[in-house]
Amino acid sequence: MHALMGKVRNGHSGRRDEVKGDARIVLPRPLRRLVRQGVGLATGRVTLPAGLGRVSFAAYCAFVVGVGVIQGGHGQAVAQAMTAAAGFAIEDVKVSGNDYTSEIDILQTLGLDGTTSLLALNIDAARKALSAMPWVEAAEVRKVYPRTIEVMLNERKAYGIWQHGSDLSLIEKDGSVISPLRDNRFAALPLFVGRDAETAAGSIDKDFSHWPAIASPIKAYVRIASRRWDVHLANGVIVKLPEDDIDAAMDRLAALEASQQLLERDIAVVDLRLADRVTIRLTPEAEERRGKAVAERLKILKKSGQNVL
Repeated sequence: MHALMGKVRNGHSGRRDEVKGDARIVLPRPLRRLVRQGVGLATGRVTLPAGLGRVSFAAYCAFVVGVGVIQGGHGQAVAQAMTAAAGFAIEDVKVSGNDYTSEIDILQTLGLDGTTSLLALNIDAARKALSAMPWVEAAEVRKVYPRTIEVMLNERKAYGIWQHGSDLSLIEKDGSVISPLRDNRFAALPLFVGRDAETAAGSIDKDFSHWPAIASPIKAYVRIASRRWDVHLANGVIVKLPEDDIDAAMDRLAALEASQQLLERDIAVVDLRLADRVTIRLTPEAEERRGKAVAERLKILKKSGQNVL
């Protein structure tokens, strides 16, 4: 048995020496498998499945078409059509927060036509498009699968109407223009007229907050030379305010109104531009009546023999 074991060891040792002496190249196992398959195909020992050629050709054609669609910029349209056909076409749009923005304008801005795919809708692009609408300050868009989107709007707040030339525009408190004035829904808002009137409008609340009895009937603020205001009251009276120290001017006007009901009289203009006096101009009708009254008084004085200077 020892002799048999010795023969086996000797024989094994000799085979190792033979392998070492033979400088063959041994490929990694994955490559060896590929080489065997290639040799099998070349020699006919391995046959391809039936129809593989047609499948390969179809895959090649699909690849070429896909590359062409992407290169031609039609990838989004094709993807939208495919996903819409698969049951993801947007059928319901839920809008909230739109007091002045119509739902039709929202649908047109988003480009929704009944075949738009929910999967292909770009949320960021939709949000930016909505935020660019005149009344929209901020917008949020949310997908609700499989066929609904939710649109939440935060709209801007109209503070006044700005008249520049013959055009009328709605403005915010900081003077930002919202949109042209198209209807009378905002007729109760104050009117700001003149150059730079829209940017100076934000200080009106602060300047007139202490005199609500005078501020409430104001219908228009006319900016003069970008420096001061002429205030037009609802009864037609115009109050000319100074460039500086509006508080002192308004205190004088409030005192006259409280003691003499000045603004209820037949006057056209109250001029407060000079700090040491108040100048009043009557309406044409009041001037005519005053002229007749003065003339009548002069006649009476002449008849009584008094000297009239």
